[in-house]
Amino acid sequence: MSAVDPKIEESWKRELADEFRQDYFLGLKKFLQEEKQKGAVIYPPGPLIFNAFNHTPFGKVKVVILGQDPYHGPGQAHGLCFSVQRGVPPPPSLQNMFKELREDVGFRVPDHGNLEKWADQGVFLLNATLTVRAGAAASHAGKGWEQFTAAAVRRLSEKRKGLVFLLWGRHAQAKESLIDVSRHHVLKAAHPSPLSAYNGFFGCRHFSKANKLLEKEGLTPIDWQI
Repeated sequence: MSAVDPKIEESWKRELADEFRQDYFLGLKKFLQEEKQKGAVIYPPGPLIFNAFNHTPFGKVKVVILGQDPYHGPGQAHGLCFSVQRGVPPPPSLQNMFKELREDVGFRVPDHGNLEKWADQGVFLLNATLTVRAGAAASHAGKGWEQFTAAAVRRLSEKRKGLVFLLWGRHAQAKESLIDVSRHHVLKAAHPSPLSAYNGFFGCRHFSKANKLLEKEGLTPIDWQI
């Protein structure tokens, strides 16, 4: 059985059922099988590819954070954008997110970078591409994942109301066209990467702003402390 057979949380499986039958998705599955046959190491491990979906069911999503590509170093990626497994030092972008959280909401910087606690509260941590070859950034870009994850965002936009989308950097902001801004809240800033964080990520206060918007929608705010 392939790693991309949809072992995915039931509500998402229903919402995305049509995608799994599309030619692009079958092509993606074939590509991943060929990668494995070549002996390529793929991150994250098979059971964690759909981790964002499995932690945050369709009806529980409150906030959407869009990333781009999984981390390609050993033990880092586990299917949640920006998050790393415990025992792995937080990468620079995540460190910058922690700095902004500290200034914005009095966050205490932890000794790990695992964001599962956010995901379990309704923060959908979605990368545009859900797999990568070890050591080769963006090696699985353009193979079909972007179409699949765009379908997930579109479904949220159409069927849910009052969600908060955090779009950091050019790649995430390009996804704004998938979102009905008359039904949802969109907050935009620079990417937290060290290359751009000083161009508008630091000081964006997106974490407190997201919580104010959730409260306005009658929803419980996110406890950002991990």
